[in-house]
Amino acid sequence: MSQLYNSIEPNIIDDEMVQKAVEEQCPEDIEKLVKREGIDFKDVTELQLSFRNILQIDNLWQFENLTKLQLDNNIIEKIEALESLVHLVWLDLSFNNIEVIEGLDTLVKLQDLSLYNNRISKIEHMDTLHELQIFSIGKNNLTTLEDVIYLRRFKNLRTLNLGGNPFCDDEQYMLFVVAHLPDLVYLDFKLVSDTTREVAVLTYQDHTKPLEQEEAQALAQLEENQAKQKELEYHKAAFVEYLNGSFLFDSMYADDTEAAKLAHLPGVGDLLQAYRKEFVSVCENLFNYGLKEYEKREAEVSDFYESLHEALTANQQEGRKIILDFENRNKRTLDEIHHASSYDIAESKQAEYKEDILQLSEALMTLEMLISDQLEELLEEFKRNIAVIASSFTENVKGMMTQCRDLENIYHEKLLEISITTLEKSVKNELDKDLPDDVRMLLGDKTTIVNAVNASHGSRLLKIDKRESDILSNTYRWQASVTEKARQKHSFLYCNVPVNQTHGQNQRFQLGDYIFYTWKGITQNKQNSRLFSTALQQRLHML
Repeated sequence: MSQLYNSIEPNIIDDEMVQKAVEEQCPEDIEKLVKREGIDFKDVTELQLSFRNILQIDNLWQFENLTKLQLDNNIIEKIEALESLVHLVWLDLSFNNIEVIEGLDTLVKLQDLSLYNNRISKIEHMDTLHELQIFSIGKNNLTTLEDVIYLRRFKNLRTLNLGGNPFCDDEQYMLFVVAHLPDLVYLDFKLVSDTTREVAVLTYQDHTKPLEQEEAQALAQLEENQAKQKELEYHKAAFVEYLNGSFLFDSMYADDTEAAKLAHLPGVGDLLQAYRKEFVSVCENLFNYGLKEYEKREAEVSDFYESLHEALTANQQEGRKIILDFENRNKRTLDEIHHASSYDIAESKQAEYKEDILQLSEALMTLEMLISDQLEELLEEFKRNIAVIASSFTENVKGMMTQCRDLENIYHEKLLEISITTLEKSVKNELDKDLPDDVRMLLGDKTTIVNAVNASHGSRLLKIDKRESDILSNTYRWQASVTEKARQKHSFLYCNVPVNQTHGQNQRFQLGDYIFYTWKGITQNKQNSRLFSTALQQRLHML
């Protein structure tokens, strides 16, 4: 059930081995070229390293675009060093000495996996292989049928080979597997019949129904978590995550031990509750405002790129129309040049044609300058609009965060007043209720209680300031990023407008001479007129 070591020294995959393997799998007509000039391993998509007495997998990181890898019939003991092969679709590790399934986490595109004839005793560590369709793990050391339940997570699994494992001797083996993997089409190289499937379902329905319920609950929880994560990403994009509730307020008190002590003072509970309600209301207003502004930002960016597309499309269509008109207008002129009976007529027509080409060049250059100006104008307008949107948003954010600070300051003043009053009553033994010992320690003297109140106040203000700073920083980064992307797009389009001024102008001036001198060279033989026409048309297509 595994490969035995032979007299040949075990190998580790090195540069020489992979280079030789790449050369061997090349077609004969390019094998010599590959040997002479080498090949970039990044370009290799399939690699066969079978029957090479490999003990340890290594040195495959350069094959980053590999989709198929054969490592069968070696003496490999551990699955490792495959994490960079993220594009693998097909992996064959059959006929080796592997004991544990591991090292496959990054191979998320894997569809076909063979671990046939190894020493594996448990199906595990394959959670990320969501695309798995074919799995061969026959002739291993699998003894527990319940291990097969692990494979239920692979919703695309259709072909499974388990034959040759100890648990296959169980008379219920086939029914158990088919019942717990209802989507299987082939098991141990045989088509699963409808009859077998029906019997399996009836036999194990008491086992599978609880599993189905658990999976349904897990799926519902997963979908809920994904929806929450998607919503959170939306809120983060709007820079107002966690402001739709009491998160900021609660975080202000989360690590404030002094605030927890002060909450025991008479009257502080009601004061804190009122403060919390008003503070959360401001946060929710900021949250809703942030979402609206996010939509406005997205619309502005979308409108900009749509305007770019419309301007370019209109300009290109106009350019095509001008060239088409030119070609239609000059078909007769070309024909007259082809059939001219004298140099004088040819020269005259050539001059007319050259003038028409110059006008074509000027028209196209005008279009180029026009689109350049349009792109520049669109970019500048976009930058102004983005600056206005960002400025308006940040000013309103500052205003709302100022409201939060004002509420905190009011609360602080009232808390300080209550603290002093409570201290005075404590000194006079006039307190109406017992206080915890750590709270009574704060009431030892005025300095202690005032310092505690001020420290708590300062801590909360810092968290308010931090939240405001985060929103403003994110806004400024967004403004810089979206403006830079627009500038890069503008630069790209400007450098790739349909007509290049210097090169295009020279081409068009030269074309008039090309027509005449080509005519002079070939019109002496009228049979070559078609050659002239074809050459001219090819030249025109360079416009």
